[in-house]
Amino acid sequence: MALFSSSAADIASYQEARKKGLREYRHSISAGRYPYPPVLDEMVEGINSLPQIPVGLVEIPLEDIAGTKTSGRTNVFSESFYPILKESSEFAYKWAALYASAAEEGIKESIKVYEFMNRFYVEEGNKRVSVSRVLDYSSIWANVTRIMPKRSDEKANRVYYEFCDFYKVCPLYLFHFSEEGCCQKFAELLGQSMEKPWSKDTLNTIKASFAIFQTLYRAKGGDALPITEGDAFLTYLTFYSLDSLLNESRTLLNSRLDKLWNEFLTKDDSIRLVITPEDIRRANTIGSSLMDLWSHPRNYTESSPLKIAFLYARNQENSSWTYGHELGRNDLQNKFEGIVQTSKYPDCRTEDETRSAIDAAVADGNEMIFTTAPTQMRETLRSAIHYPDVKFLNCSINLSSQAVRTYYGRMHEAKFLMGALAASVSSNHRIGYVADYPIFGTPASVNAFAIGAAMLDPKAQIYLAWSTKKGGDWQQEFRDRGIYIISGPDLIKPQEASRAYGLYTVDTDGIVTNLAAPVWNWGRYYELIVRTVLDGSWDAKGLVRRDQALNYWWGMEAGVIDVILSEKLPYYSRKMIQTLRNGIVRGDLSPFDGELHSQEGLIKPSDSERLTNEDIIHMSWLNDNVTGSLPKAEELNEEAQATISVSGITESAAPGKDTVS
Repeated sequence: MALFSSSAADIASYQEARKKGLREYRHSISAGRYPYPPVLDEMVEGINSLPQIPVGLVEIPLEDIAGTKTSGRTNVFSESFYPILKESSEFAYKWAALYASAAEEGIKESIKVYEFMNRFYVEEGNKRVSVSRVLDYSSIWANVTRIMPKRSDEKANRVYYEFCDFYKVCPLYLFHFSEEGCCQKFAELLGQSMEKPWSKDTLNTIKASFAIFQTLYRAKGGDALPITEGDAFLTYLTFYSLDSLLNESRTLLNSRLDKLWNEFLTKDDSIRLVITPEDIRRANTIGSSLMDLWSHPRNYTESSPLKIAFLYARNQENSSWTYGHELGRNDLQNKFEGIVQTSKYPDCRTEDETRSAIDAAVADGNEMIFTTAPTQMRETLRSAIHYPDVKFLNCSINLSSQAVRTYYGRMHEAKFLMGALAASVSSNHRIGYVADYPIFGTPASVNAFAIGAAMLDPKAQIYLAWSTKKGGDWQQEFRDRGIYIISGPDLIKPQEASRAYGLYTVDTDGIVTNLAAPVWNWGRYYELIVRTVLDGSWDAKGLVRRDQALNYWWGMEAGVIDVILSEKLPYYSRKMIQTLRNGIVRGDLSPFDGELHSQEGLIKPSDSERLTNEDIIHMSWLNDNVTGSLPKAEELNEEAQATISVSGITESAAPGKDTVS
C-alpha cells in the first residue's frame, strides 16, 4: 500500500466525502433516478456522429459539470461526483492522495471534457472533479471539445446556437442566458461588438465583476430563483454599469440587489396583457378580500392633486407623436378638473436628459410618470428602481419589467378597416403603405391592412415602403409604380401641415384627397389608466404579480383607437367600415381569423384557432399580398436604429414561435 500512502487525515477526508456520496446515492435510488453521474453517450442518441469542435484549454464552472462522456468507472461516484467505494479500496487511497496534493497546491493538471448544450461531461479527470467538489472549488481548468447539436426550432437549441456565436467574441463559460437576444443585449450594455473578439481586459473585468455579483446574489438566495445567474446578471447590468460591481461598496450593492429582486423574478416572456379596461375591474373584484373592501384609495383633491409628469423624446412642434401625447395630456387634465395636475418635459432624447427630467419631476412631487417613447425605457427602468414609490409607465410593447408598466394601442384594428377602404376605391389593385419603424406591432398593422384590402379585392397588392430608410424616397417610388392610393403617416407634424397623412389619394397633379385616418385617442388612454389610481384598482390583486410585467394593450373597444372617415366618402363605403368596426369592437371579427398566408407560404390553416395576442404582438412575417420586406438596422437612419435597438424585430417567426428583440 506504500504506493498509495496517505495520512489518516486524508483518509478521514475521504470518509467524509464518501458519507455525502452514499447519502446522495441512496436518495437517488429512493427517487427512482440513476444513482451515478449521467453518461452523455447514453443520454443522446447518435452523439458520436455529431460535429465536434475543439475549444481548447479554458476555465469552466464546476457546477456545470453534469456527468461523464462514457460509462467507464462511473459507478465509483454518486450523481455529483462524491466517492462511494470503500475506504480500503485502491481508489480510496488514490483519491485521498490527490486530495492531500490539491489541498496543499491546488489541482495542477487539467481535465478533459466534452461540452454539449452548455453542460460538461468528463472523459479524463473524474477524481479531479470529485476532489474539487469536496474542496468547494468554483471552477477547474479543462480541455474542452464542443459537440454541436443538430439545428432545430426548439427554443433551447436556438438559444444555444446564439451562445456559440457569442463565444467567438466572448470566450467565457461563466454564465449562460435563457432567452434569445440576451447575448446581443449583453454586448450592447458593455459597448462591445458581436463581430470582433473582446479584449483580455474586458474579459477579465467581466470575470471579476461576475464573481462579486454571484457571491452577493447567492448570499441573498438567488440560486433558488427560477432563472439563470446569467439572466440575473444581465438584469443588473440593465440598471447599473459593470464597473459598479468593482467600485461600489458591498452595502450599496446589496441594497441594489434588494431593489432589483422583483426584476429578477420577471422573465422576458412573462408579460400580462390587459386587453380591455374591463379586465382591471374583473381582476379587482376577483382579487378583493373583506379587508380590501374596508380600505380606500387616497382621496385626491384640488388642494392635494395627483401630480403626473409626461416626458417626451422630442417636442410637439417637430414631432407628430409628441403632439398627439400632448393633446392627450391636456385632455387628461381637463377631464379631472383640478384633482389631477400634469406637467411636461420635452426633448428628453438622451438617457442623461431623461434622467434629469425624471429627477426634476420627482423633486416636484409627481407620483406618476409617463415616458412616451421606447428609447426612454432603459432610463425609466433605472429610475423606477431608484424611486420605488413613484408609478412609472412607458409607451411601448414587449418590454418586460415589473417596475415599469407599458401601454400601447392595437393600431392593427384601425389599419384593417383602412385596408378594406383602400381596396374599395382602388382601380388598379395597387396600394402604397408607408411604415416608420420595424418594431413590435408594426408588422401586425401592415398585415391587417393587407388582409383588409384583400378581403375587398383579392387582387389587391400592398407596396410597403419605410419612411426612415436611408436615402429612401417613398413618394417617388410610389409614383414610379403608378400608385395613387396611399396609407401614409398616421399623424400630422404641427409645423409641417400637410394633407398627406392617413389614407389618401394623390392625382397626377399632386393634389391630395384624404379618405380616412387612424386615431390615437391618448386623452382617453390616459384617463382610463389614471382612473385606476384614483379608484384604487392600480394594485388589483387579481391583476398584479411579482413575476410579471404588465402591459395595457387596448384598442377600439376601449375607445383609445379609432378611424376618422372623410365626409366625401360614399354612403356604402362608410356603411362597410362601420359594419367591420362593430365586429371588431364586439370581438366577433379579427383580421387574423381563418387562413393566413405569408410571403413564404401557409401560416395558419382555415380551421385553426385565432392567433393569440402574443402571436400578433410578436408577428414578424409579411402577408402574401405585400411587396416589400422588413429592413435591417443598417438600412435605417440613426433615430430608427435607436428605436429598434430597444423594441425592434430581428427575426421572422410564425404564430406560436418566439421572436427576438
